[in-house]
Amino acid sequence: MINKSSPIPIYFQLEELLRTAVENGELIPGQLIPSERELAEKYDISRMTVRQAINNLVNQGLLVREQGKGTFVADKKIEQPLMTLTSFSEDMRSRGLVPGTEIREFEVISASMRESMELQIEESEPIYRVSRVRLADAEPMAYEILFLPKSIFPEITEATISSSFYKYVEKELGMKIERARQTLEPALATDIESEFLNVKKGSPVLLMRRTSYLSNGRPFEYVKSVYRGDRYKFITEMKR
Repeated sequence: MINKSSPIPIYFQLEELLRTAVENGELIPGQLIPSERELAEKYDISRMTVRQAINNLVNQGLLVREQGKGTFVADKKIEQPLMTLTSFSEDMRSRGLVPGTEIREFEVISASMRESMELQIEESEPIYRVSRVRLADAEPMAYEILFLPKSIFPEITEATISSSFYKYVEKELGMKIERARQTLEPALATDIESEFLNVKKGSPVLLMRRTSYLSNGRPFEYVKSVYRGDRYKFITEMKR
């Protein structure tokens, strides 16, 4: 319960009570939490204090507000470790989710300076440009733009990359994927990203850029991925 004589701020105590209720399963994803008035009356505190606690939990992604409906427990975020190189499909299956892909664009273009640098090819060399939405249990999780050198994959088709591209590279073509260089930064959803990910324009997203290499050292993939900030988080382990 709330201890009003404690030096710990009351709003923070309420935050922890709600957080514990979610972690213990007393409040489950998608469930409507009590209103500000109900929480204020239950703990005999001001609605302003309740609002501050709820605002903090919304900002942390634990709760989500829906206009005209109330505040709900947010869906649990998917955690992706950064220690190993895996595909989106492999990540989803390891969590018991069904991966899916919606191809939005599939075309052959001339490599720009950025793409030629990442793929170590000549500028204007033909490459595939594929934009696709990645799904988990039919829910959009990420929007990707994938660049692949045509010199490595001369016969690739839209059907080929409608599932796990890494599986195709390793199992169908017999190539060995060895490593990747990856950057990760916060960003805000653009018009097209908000449309494909079913989030509001300007919502926080995670922007990832990855260049992946075969065992012979040749880059075979450059991809820009935008992950939903409300459903995804990346974790890593560090040692001193």
